Amino acid sequence: MGIPEERYSRITAKNQREICLLRGFPCAWGKCAFCDYIEDNGRDREAMEALNQQVLAQVAGDMGALEIINSGSCFELPEATLDGIAALVHNKNIQQLFFEAHWIYRHKLEEMRERMGVPIIFKIGVETFDYDFRQRVLNKHADFREPGEVAEYFDSPCLMVGIQGQTKDMIRYDIDCLKRYFKLGTVNVYNNNTTPIRRDQALVDWFMDEYQWLMEDPAVEVLYEITDFGVG
Repeated sequence: MGIPEERYSRITAKNQREICLLRGFPCAWGKCAFCDYIEDNGRDREAMEALNQQVLAQVAGDMGALEIINSGSCFELPEATLDGIAALVHNKNIQQLFFEAHWIYRHKLEEMRERMGVPIIFKIGVETFDYDFRQRVLNKHADFREPGEVAEYFDSPCLMVGIQGQTKDMIRYDIDCLKRYFKLGTVNVYNNNTTPIRRDQALVDWFMDEYQWLMEDPAVEVLYEITDFGVG
């Protein structure tokens, strides 16, 4: 995939907030079977910091909430960028942040909360609560067995639906876990990319019909296209 052109947007539907797509160092795991997003990572600290500063300069603060995403975890952003986010939170009177982190960072979340000084909604790419599919097919390197383990640390799981090999029962279980254990969540409808993982269109069609009610659920954001948040 190419390098994203759009890096700032405003989400005006559910959970209204500004959103910035920043650049960070390579994902600490970086081996998920379905992910080809790593081209947006880098190792040139100065270049990343300069770009991130330009993106963050667009934040107005008028929505009171800001989401920061990168192709990995927030802990892989340059230190200067994290300092810039903390300053932005203070200067723009931002009341809530949304960050994303891999399961391997679960013991560092409180440290980031203290650093930013405002409530943080921590997202996690669960993809599915089915252990075997998550670990053996998707290669997520996230070894929790029960959704309650995730809920101990994270606030908002990101699920993925419509993958070949996934079943309707898996998706039913995932949505049930999302609604039972978490106040917020995101469901990503899988789109084919450069990896061997393929989309199951019949399963996608079934999901969009069966779970049409999620479109109206204020706690769940359904992304049919990967650019539905306006960045990428």
